[in-house]
Amino acid sequence: MPATPEIVNRTEQPYVAIRTQVTMSQLGGVGARLGEVFGWLAARSVPPAGAPFFKYNVIDMARELEVEAGVPIAAAVKGDLHVFAGVLPAGQYATLTHVGHPDDLINATQDLLDWAAGQA
Repeated sequence: MPATPEIVNRTEQPYVAIRTQVTMSQLGGVGARLGEVFGWLAARSVPPAGAPFFKYNVIDMARELEVEAGVPIAAAVKGDLHVFAGVLPAGQYATLTHVGHPDDLINATQDLLDWAAGQA
């Protein structure tokens, strides 16, 4: 059963992530980067503070997307050259929870974009 997109209000949230540039045909591979992030956290004894997420900084479905495979944490940490630390600012976010194979992220991304366009 597909998830329904929604607008949520969020407080500021520290996180760590790996940022990558991919084409739409490569998007399914972004999910594999989460294992690297979880491994980085485990090596530093930093527990996750919520579900992993994908943050889309650039969405150009005809060319390239810039995507972060991230994990929320309770308090800010210092990143390195491989995994960076950031903070999601407080505010309203359009969200869609995808449960399933990473290859289906292409359709999930399109569903979220179509839904958002209909909200304007």
